Amino acid sequence: QLQLVESGGGLVQPGGSLRLSCAASQFTFDYYAIGWFRQAPGKEREGVSCIGSSGSSTNYADSVKGRFTISRDNAKNTVYLQMNSLKPEDTAVYYCAAASVPYCSVYVNYEYAYWGQGTQVTVSS
Repeated sequence: QLQLVESGGGLVQPGGSLRLSCAASQFTFDYYAIGWFRQAPGKEREGVSCIGSSGSSTNYADSVKGRFTISRDNAKNTVYLQMNSLKPEDTAVYYCAAASVPYCSVYVNYEYAYWGQGTQVTVSS
């Protein structure tokens, strides 16, 4: 069974940057589309970004376009989320999820069958 582990969260000032990593346990990682999602206290989980299994297609939520960049290194079984120009409203627990399909979606109820435990991102001065 595919296992996902997020890392890279932390406390950062507004305008700062963080890079999140999502490491997968399975060698067939390149069969999976990966999504990043976040959930703030009292709010529903929302899609942030996603990347197809080959890395050739990506999608972003409007709220993060131009600030976040998703990428993947299939040789390392890892997907990255580079987050720049962070804002207090980006504060949330960030989760990665995997779907055994080639194309991704930022829709939470897409084909994502595997989820990580999450990593906290706090943007505050």
